[in-house]
Formats: sequence, C-alpha cells, structure tokens
Amino acid sequence: MARKFSVPGFFNSPVIATVKSQRAAADPRKRDLTPSVLDCGAVRFTIARNFGFCFGVEQAVDIAYRTLERYPDRRQFMLSEMIHNPHVNEDLRSRGMQFLRTSSGEELIPLSVLTPEDIVVIPAFGTTLEIKAELQALGVDVKSFDTTCPFVTKVWRRSEQMGRKHYTVIVHGKHYHEESRATFSHAQRNAPVVVVRNEEEARDLAAVITRDRTTEYFYERFEGRYSRGFDPDRDLRRIGVVNQTTMLVSETLAVTRILRDAIERRFGGGDHFIDTSDTLCYATYENQEAARRMLEEPLDLALIVGGYNSSNTSQIVRLCEESVPTFFINNSEDIRSVGSIRHYDLPAQAVTETSGWLPAKRPLLIALTAGASCPDILLDQVMRRIIQLVPDADPVEAAIERFAVSA
Repeated sequence: MARKFSVPGFFNSPVIATVKSQRAAADPRKRDLTPSVLDCGAVRFTIARNFGFCFGVEQAVDIAYRTLERYPDRRQFMLSEMIHNPHVNEDLRSRGMQFLRTSSGEELIPLSVLTPEDIVVIPAFGTTLEIKAELQALGVDVKSFDTTCPFVTKVWRRSEQMGRKHYTVIVHGKHYHEESRATFSHAQRNAPVVVVRNEEEARDLAAVITRDRTTEYFYERFEGRYSRGFDPDRDLRRIGVVNQTTMLVSETLAVTRILRDAIERRFGGGDHFIDTSDTLCYATYENQEAARRMLEEPLDLALIVGGYNSSNTSQIVRLCEESVPTFFINNSEDIRSVGSIRHYDLPAQAVTETSGWLPAKRPLLIALTAGASCPDILLDQVMRRIIQLVPDADPVEAAIERFAVSA
C-alpha cells in the first residue's frame, strides 16, 4: 500500500477533492488521461487528469508541519524554500519557520547562528554535501528533518552507480536550481559531471564528443557547469544522462538521444553509453502527459497555477503555450478583472499584466491545471474568481454536484 501523508486541511479543496476522488475510483491506475470538465454554464473548466501535490511534496509538507507542531519550544529553520510555492512558504513563515537561504542560494541568516538544539528542515529539492557538512560541523541533526524527495535521491543513487562503473554523469537541468546543485554535488563525489540546460546545449556537447568542437570550446561553453578537473578528452568517452526531476520529460529524452547518437558516432556500439531512463520522475511525466491530453480539447485559454519559480510548473506552461493563450499565475489575486490579469511571462522571465485577456464568447472554455507544488485550494479559488467575473455562470457547487452524478 502506498504511504499516506497528512496535508493540512487548509491546503485542500472539497471541490477538487471530489474531482480527484471520483476519477481515482473509476481509474485507479490513471490510465485514462481524459480531462475532467466542470460545467458552470457560461464557463466550462477543463481540468487536467493529474496535477497538484505529488508524493515528494506531500512528504515534505507532512514533515514540515509535524515538526512545527511537535517542537514548539525549539527554533526551527528551513534551509531554503521547502517547495517552490509562495503560498506554502509564507504560511510556514507565519508559523515561526525561519528561512536560512533563498532558493538561489543567497544567505538570509548565517549558518553560524545555529546550535545543536536548533532544527533545520532540508527542503524537497535536497541540498549539497558541502552544506550538510557545514550543518554537521555545527552539531545540527541533518537526518531527522530531511524532506528530500525520494525521486531526487533515486537520481543521486543512480549517479553514484554510474560513477562507480566509470561513467561521466550528464545532468539535464538548470545549473542554478537547488535540485541540480544538489545532484551535481552528490554526483561529483564519484564521477565527472557536466550540466546541460536544453537540446541546444546537448548538441554543443555532442559536438565536443564527436570532436567537431575543441576542448577549449567545451571549457568556454560550459563554464561553471562542470566538475573540477573535468577533461573532455577523457571524461566524454563513457556517459549517462540523469535529470533534474522537474524538467520537461520529452526534452530529457531528446537530450539523451542527442548525446547517445554522438557517442555511437564516435565510438560505435559497446558500453560507452548507459541507459538511465529509470530516473525520470513519475509525477512530472504524469502531469505533463495529462496537460498534453487536456490540450486536445476545445479551449479558449489556459490558466496554470503555481509559484513563478517552480520549474515543474514552468514546463507545463511551455507545453500549453504551444497550443492556446496561456497565463501562468500564482493565485486568484492575479486575476485583477475581466480586463486585466497579472501573470508570469516565461520567455521574458518577468511578471507582466495583460489586458483584454478574457474572451467574451460563451460558453467560455478554460483549461486549468497546476504544478506539483500547488495546493488544491488555489485552483478552487481561481475557479471561483472566474465565476465572479462572468455573468450568468453557475456556482462551482452546482457544477460539482452535476460532475459527481455523471462521473
């Protein structure tokens, strides 16, 4: 039986819970990716089959809130953002949790203030071996309050196995992201490591493998993203690819294919490339595939809910932007009015406002989904906000009653 975690009730939504429970009862193995539809008359919400808190996030939330409850007399710190959702992180702050660093690694509180009696919660992304060593040197317990996602630690274990077999680890990820920094740290203990961001960088690395590009080019192109002492002539002969678990799965597969093809061109068959497809995160894959299926339906626009710095959410936004006008929002407060919405412009990497965003046609067909770190209550609030803005739309409660009967 799958392990169950306790998520605080204020993160849940009876409406979303009904949708999820009805779908789970009818399709427990999640084979049917057909989206759910909540028909509110003037507005129809097409909701992705899979979205919201994943296993790793539920584990992290459970540990963090139980820690606050069980140890009220001890100082409690979060190493950095527990997950990339401002709603969750701000709630933790309001309950006394202090944050030592930003998600980009900037110091907020020096580690030197910590004592052995202090609690430090390690976030779901994990952390580097170097930071763990610093905490241990201060006498801080680094095991009891570690919320690292088990799918992240699976990547670390696989990287260690690769290193022991004398393979170089190629990490598909954002080199500045907490998870990729942690994976890099763990992997380089046993293997040479280099991080590639996308297919373009994979092709550039492939050119180094095939000797169409020079060693000097490698050092310039991948500056700051390879392990100490990395030698392209020596370390790009036997490789394998792992990923930051929140990346676009199809992109990881494309990066892997590009590098495998380069290895085959250079060395032919044999054992120069190791298959690491078993490290892909199931939740990331399921959410992305559900979003793809959702986009096959008639739609006027898509609302994607999550933290602006959430990598897994941004991948869903990338998918949706290819097919339909898409708005990446934090919560319902970003929906200012019928005429204005605040949202994150992913290509520009900036928050912006768009006017005239809500079509006048009826019924209005809105796709709705969220990242793996987004509480269900935020989607509930987004639907209610839209209904406030659309005259003659039925209440969400009426729609969920019809959904429960038809499901």
